[in-house]
Order: sequence, then C-alpha cells, then structure tokens
Amino acid sequence: MHNTSSFAHYWREGIGVTLLAKLGKALDLEQAEQHIPLFYQADREGDQLVTDVHLKFGFAAGNRMLADYLGNRGLSQHVRLIFDDFFAKIDVNPTWLDWDLLQVGQELCQRPGLTSLIVLRDYCLMGGYESAAINKPLVYTGALKKGAVKRLTDTVEFWVNITKPGNLGFRENGFQEIILTRFIHSFSRIKILEKTEWETEKWGVPLNTWDMLATHLGFTQVFLVGLRKMGINPTAREVAGLFHFWKYVGYLLGIPLSLLPTNEAEAIEQLYYWTMTQRDGDEDSRNLAHALQEEPVHAFYPKTALMRKMMREIHLFYNHYLLGDFSCEVLGLAKTTVGRLAMANVWRNRRQERAIQSEQDRVQFVKKGAAEQEHVRQIYQQYNKST
Repeated sequence: MHNTSSFAHYWREGIGVTLLAKLGKALDLEQAEQHIPLFYQADREGDQLVTDVHLKFGFAAGNRMLADYLGNRGLSQHVRLIFDDFFAKIDVNPTWLDWDLLQVGQELCQRPGLTSLIVLRDYCLMGGYESAAINKPLVYTGALKKGAVKRLTDTVEFWVNITKPGNLGFRENGFQEIILTRFIHSFSRIKILEKTEWETEKWGVPLNTWDMLATHLGFTQVFLVGLRKMGINPTAREVAGLFHFWKYVGYLLGIPLSLLPTNEAEAIEQLYYWTMTQRDGDEDSRNLAHALQEEPVHAFYPKTALMRKMMREIHLFYNHYLLGDFSCEVLGLAKTTVGRLAMANVWRNRRQERAIQSEQDRVQFVKKGAAEQEHVRQIYQQYNKST
C-alpha cells in the first residue's frame, strides 16, 4: 500500500523534508503497520444511534430530534433515552480540557480571515483528493454529482460555527454542528455498506477511524503548514491552542482520544504514516479535483462571468503555490498566469504579522478575520440556495 506518487514526493522532495527535519528523528514506515486495524474500525456509538433513530424515523427527522434534545424540547421518552445513552458516553467537560487554550486555537483559525478559508479549500481539501481511498465515500454518496459548491458551503458553515469562541459548550450551535457531522458520517457509512458495492478489502470501511484521523490532521498539521506558507506565523501558544481545540473536536466526532495528536511533532509523525500508506489517486480523485477547480465558474458569486473566471485562476494559483506543481499535475489541475496576482495576499499577510506587536493587536485581527469568514459564510449560503 506504500504510496509511490505525490505523497512520497511530498516527503522526499517537497515541504515534508522540512517537517521531518523539524521532527528530528527518523521514521520507520513499518511502524504504520500498527494502524492497519483502524482501516476496519469506525464509530460504533454513532452508528448505533443512527440505527436506532435516523434509520427508523428518517434522516431529517433524526437531525431534528438531535436539535430538540440539545434544546430541551419535547421528545418521546423512548427517543430521549436513546440520546441519553449516547451522550452518557461523552464527557463534555473532560479533566484534560483547557477552555482558555481551546479558545486560543479557535482564534488562530479566525485571525487569518480569508486566508484560513483559502488554505482549507486550496491546500487541505484539494490535497486530500490525492488519496483514492479516503475520497470514495464522496463518490458513493453522490457528493461528486451534487457539486463542489454544496461541499464548500457545508465546510464553511461547519468551520464558522465551531471556531466561534463560546460555541462549543453543551447545547451550543458549534457543539450541535459537530455531533450532527458525526451522525452524517455514521448514516453515510451504513448506507454505503447497505446499498453499494463498496470494496472493504481495498478501501477499509467507509469513513473509517484511520481516515477520520487524516481529516483531523488536515485541520491541524496541514492547515498549519498552509498558514505559514501564506505568510501567517502563529505563536507557540497559538499552535498549542490549535491542537487542543481540534483534539476536543476530534474527540466529539468519535475519534479515539489515544490517536489524537497533542502537538506538532505527534501530528507530523501521524501524517507521515497515513500519507505513505495511501493508494495513489485515481480517476475519481481527478474528477473531484476538477469539480473543485471549476466551482468558481459555476457559482453565483461573483456576479459576472469574467470575475468568476478570475476567481478560478486565483484559486488555481493557490493550488500550485501550496501543493506544488507535482501534486497539481497528478490531480490534473490547470496552470495559470493571471492568478499570480493573488501573491499580493501573501505579501499583505506578512505585513500584518509584523504589525502584531501586542495582545490588543492580536485581538483586533481576530475580530477582523472572524468578520471576513462570516461574510464568506453568508455568501455561500445565499448562492447555494440558487444552485
């Protein structure tokens, strides 16, 4: 299963070389063998609740019941007991959780504003398409046919809701968003196994624990690498906060606590083992990449066709700038010339970082960045209704 294409290139000739140097020790790929069982493991508790609720009452009805439960609204005693049993297995305020540090991580996600969303879209999301197996659930659930606009809308909505400080308390919107996402994963897994010709021996179970950890690494280590490439220089406390924040999110999503990295060194090691045991990208990978490449052209924002084409070129520039030409060629992404204008954003980020001289400065940039992300969320919500 050792990857011989873009992921291997990442560690041998790409930015992974720098990450391994930072790690300061050699990694033995044979150690990845211990993770093989994770390909066949998934979220049993989430699957059981979805079986007991969503499969009996319908997916939409099950999600409304979750909202009613968290909102302390009327539910039948039978359904309430099912949710009681599920949440009894989750410690929503574990002893290891530091809410102040978690908020620092949320604020790091907000502070870069549009740059955070660029990194998520053009580096984390697009780069993830380089693995054939992890993206198969998108194909088997019809997400490819629904289009990239819908997936980006959902991702931005999730991001804005969970990164808002104070929004992860039990019954808050961010907390509900995470649990809802967990149930979506379970529902998708159950339906894929039930309704399709899923090849478990080749891809593991759908949305398995190993791939869930990879998604977690995308929001932490890969995101962090992307921010730095874009001119953002998080402090040591911000980095610690980022991993703490996502440790709690990953825990709520049903990822075993023992797997979740608590610092950058652990994350680099996990990322190496996951990427280097992935199958190369395939035609589905290239189709997903193409759909994301063309998303700006098919969107309803900006309003003019010319500006939408320009947006496509800008994102293509960031794809090449962040992923590198080798990965972009593997994914079949077009090259761009006019998109190079987007480099101005990287220069702006560098100037902004130099302008942060105090805690007050940092707070102001957090507020500004959060407002930018909320504006993008509203745009996606508006034009997604028209697609």
